[in-house]
Amino acid sequence: MQLNQQELDKAITVDLSDRQLGAIASLSFNVGVSHIGNSTLVRKVNAGDYTGAANEFLRWDKADVRGRLVQLPGLTRRRYAERQLFLQDS
Repeated sequence: MQLNQQELDKAITVDLSDRQLGAIASLSFNVGVSHIGNSTLVRKVNAGDYTGAANEFLRWDKADVRGRLVQLPGLTRRRYAERQLFLQDS
């Protein structure tokens, strides 16, 4: 899925650091802005709950495998890295 910067800018209504925005952009590139636009992660970011938002990254570590959502170790590592990047400037 292609990252649409305009959609991301529309979803995030608060100012973020480059690192925070990079972490969200990384997630968005992987799952699509349309999937995170109305997510709890974005709601918490927009409410200023950066710790709560950072913890939401960890919920996005599953993929559809033969019709079932399955936790994948590679996605888990990626989400922890995005979470850490997001928290560096919080």
